[in-house]
Amino acid sequence: MTADSPPDPADSAAGRYAFPGLERTMHEKARLGILASLIARPEGLLFAELRDLCTLTDGNLNRHLKVLEEAELVEIWKGFRLNRPQTLIRMTGIGRQRFTEYLAELERVVTDAMRRAREVPTPSSVDISGLSLSTSLGLTPG
Repeated sequence: MTADSPPDPADSAAGRYAFPGLERTMHEKARLGILASLIARPEGLLFAELRDLCTLTDGNLNRHLKVLEEAELVEIWKGFRLNRPQTLIRMTGIGRQRFTEYLAELERVVTDAMRRAREVPTPSSVDISGLSLSTSLGLTPG
């Protein structure tokens, strides 16, 4: 779409920008960081490594891991190494699948938004003087 072309009818379609593939469980910033860290390390990460990579406190990481575990996106293994407790976090098979689907949807959002941002004129270049809507509602620039 350019300044002279009509709006794309797809833009006004119901739910056009709903993006149902963006799951709330994964979309929260800390959980997105956790999952991005884990997908790159299929063998998993120790709790302290994951905490440091995501710059979270122990409590925050625990809280987010609980949500991800309940959603069956990660699995948590507890054990001992050199007589010290260790916690290993790994992404589940279904978690990897769901996260890659989520990333594909997120990529569609970004690609679509960037394409639209390049196509649509900036507000200062759009002539709205002929819009009766703005005067009938008593709107003025401001």
